[in-house]
This record gives sequence, C-alpha cells and structure tokens, in this order.
Amino acid sequence: MCLAIPGKIVAFHERNGVRMGKIDFGGITRDACLEYVTDAALGDYVMVHVGFAISKVDEQEAARTYKYLAEMDQLTEIESPEPQFDSPETQT
Repeated sequence: MCLAIPGKIVAFHERNGVRMGKIDFGGITRDACLEYVTDAALGDYVMVHVGFAISKVDEQEAARTYKYLAEMDQLTEIESPEPQFDSPETQT
C-alpha cells in the first residue's frame, strides 16, 4: 500500500529547474519535489508521496497522521536508505 507521509520543510533548493525541498520526517530527512505545493514555505508541513509533496497540512494533522502510520507500522519506507536503482546492464 502506498501512503503519503507528513514531513516538515526544513530547506529549499533547486534541481534542474525544479523546486525541491529537504523534508524532515521525524529526524530522517529526504528530498521531495515541491512543484505541486507552490505556496509551501519554510516550516510548513506537507504530505509526501513517492518523492512529491502533494498537499500542505497543519502541524496537528501531520502529528495525527504520523501517529496513525506508526501504529500501522507503515514508516519503514522512510527509515530505509535511499533507493538504489540497477543500471540497465545489470537487469535481467
């Protein structure tokens, strides 16, 4: 099951002309595309799904969602290392 995970925007940067942010997921940070939440500001909470911030939420909603995900044991995705992709030569 794919779920959006709440996180706090702690920094902005640009990658190849795309607005990106460093998102803090309870102590673990990951980059996410912020193009879908154009009004997001530093310190805002966003819901992130497969590397894209898809909506803004307030701090209470972020905490509530994070708690529910923890209860369902659905937070392992952000705790694992960044995904590694095989090059086309190594795929069979």
